[in-house]
Amino acid sequence: MKDQTKAWDMVIQPKRGWLEVNFRELWRYRDLLYMFVKRDVITIYKQTVLGPIWFVIQPILTAAIFILVFGNIAGISTDGQPKVLFYLSGIVVWNYFSESFSTTSKTFIENANVFGKVYFPRLIVPFSKVVSGLIKFLIQFAFFFAIYLYFLVGVDDTNIKPNEGLLVLPLLILIMALLGLGLGIIFSALTTKYRDLTFLIQFGVQLLMYATPVIYPVSTIPEKYKKFIMANPMTSVVEGFRYAFLGTGDLNWYGLSYSLVFTLITLFFGIIIFNRVEKNFMDTV
Repeated sequence: MKDQTKAWDMVIQPKRGWLEVNFRELWRYRDLLYMFVKRDVITIYKQTVLGPIWFVIQPILTAAIFILVFGNIAGISTDGQPKVLFYLSGIVVWNYFSESFSTTSKTFIENANVFGKVYFPRLIVPFSKVVSGLIKFLIQFAFFFAIYLYFLVGVDDTNIKPNEGLLVLPLLILIMALLGLGLGIIFSALTTKYRDLTFLIQFGVQLLMYATPVIYPVSTIPEKYKKFIMANPMTSVVEGFRYAFLGTGDLNWYGLSYSLVFTLITLFFGIIIFNRVEKNFMDTV
């Protein structure tokens, strides 16, 4: 039988390699990025009564529960800081990372219909999740900062000590965003074939929070367990954020360097896996 592939005058194949990210193409589709961000931030709450206020209600209720359970009942130390500031600082940071991770991990599954009908750079979708998450983070951060200013200016007997660590805040946000993006696109690629991972992500992120100093300071961890907590790349981010605003915690440059390197490696492999899967994921989704 004659080989049918020789009958074609032209064979169109993807030219992009696994490591290649066409940033120029992503820039050309910036309007689409804006539309995805608008969809994520506005339309989700368009028909709700409270609208964007839900961005603030969630950390308020979470902080209230943490204060009651971990602060009052369990009596976990907050390093002498006001409980509301201690818990909010951890919640605001953790929310951005966890939401970036969780939402980007659903990229292929939730957008299979769109991906199968029209072409656009697939990385636009997880990027839009990180950008829309950043907007929510800024709203929650503004709420935290308002309470922070109240304690800083209106309360006399406070141990709050803002310091030079505030200059590192952009780096902390960058690590949160890229780490959530890197882990998210890795799991997004894997869930096209292994759907069970979607359930693992849901409670895995919740369990990971307890391995991050969100509800406790690193200073209270026994020395024999501290190395395991410090192996979590989000530990140095949360501690650095608290140190910058509250003066407690630790701005550990070694830990931040480790977190940044871990993040870049994760993003590197995430792009490799994502680029490989996007070429044939429609056959498995």
